[in-house]
Amino acid sequence: MPLLDLPLAQLLTYPGRNPRPADFDAYWAEALRELDATAPHPELRPAAIVTSRHIEAFDLWFTGVGGARIYAKYLRPRSTSGAPGHKHPTVLQFHGYSGHTGEWLDKFGWPAEGFCFAAMECRGQGGRSEDSGRVKGTTLRGHIVRGLDDPDPRQLAFRQIFLDTVQLARVVMSFAEVDADRLGCFGASQGGALSLACAALEPRIRRIAPVYPFLCDYQRVWEMDLAKEAYEELRYFFRSFDPRHEREAEIFTKLGYIDCQHLAPRIRADVLLFTGLSDPICPPSSQFAAYNKITAKKDVVVYPDFAHEALPGQLDRTFNFMLGL
Repeated sequence: MPLLDLPLAQLLTYPGRNPRPADFDAYWAEALRELDATAPHPELRPAAIVTSRHIEAFDLWFTGVGGARIYAKYLRPRSTSGAPGHKHPTVLQFHGYSGHTGEWLDKFGWPAEGFCFAAMECRGQGGRSEDSGRVKGTTLRGHIVRGLDDPDPRQLAFRQIFLDTVQLARVVMSFAEVDADRLGCFGASQGGALSLACAALEPRIRRIAPVYPFLCDYQRVWEMDLAKEAYEELRYFFRSFDPRHEREAEIFTKLGYIDCQHLAPRIRADVLLFTGLSDPICPPSSQFAAYNKITAKKDVVVYPDFAHEALPGQLDRTFNFMLGL
């Protein structure tokens, strides 16, 4: 096959390039304290558009940090209503960059198998969640750079989005029908990154299945000249706000707060990662920078000839993996 990145043997030992801020652990400890102090005020509203004899569907709203109301689709087996005390395994899904949760019907397989299921929409992207952030500096082209020029690194947009995934997990685990000891999550691209972040920041997550995760090893992406497509905002940022790269070290270090490779060592969940070795959007080495730092039980499913696209068998294998919750 054509070689886009390092050979597989080197990918499996690649250590990552992007700097880790010296106060990284303190940064996320403070973030979680803020989340602890944020009352979620969950609200379930029956989804009027969905009618099913076997599945209940709800619009779920909850409050994230900064007061933003976050939206998720929530489904559960209808039998839950008549079975007090019966608890279900639950799976969370996170969508790709700038997208949304999509249609209800493609989620029906999960509650049909006895799972509760929630799909979150990221604040300020293509769905219904609010973006309450007020930041200094540019927001041009995307959320990676949103807050990057604010003096306070707590204003980084993906800090808030990462915390939203944890709030969703906590809200769902509080439901009477949910078995809080059997929770998993998955998603592709940005959804893969959010799966890593959610499991890193919420240690009760038991299984995750990230697919070619985004938001990993920004400096490696830059050095491979792949700051295009999903990462193009990095190129616009440098050209517009640091054209001579005088702040390059500072910028990549600040991005290190929201680099999933640095969160990865915190993951306790079983991990099943899917990756295409011909991916020019989220290059394989950036993904392996995170995967190689995971110390929990893990496996990787490699598609040598595939890029940032549908991977044959991935959804079926993810479903079977979650059956082990």
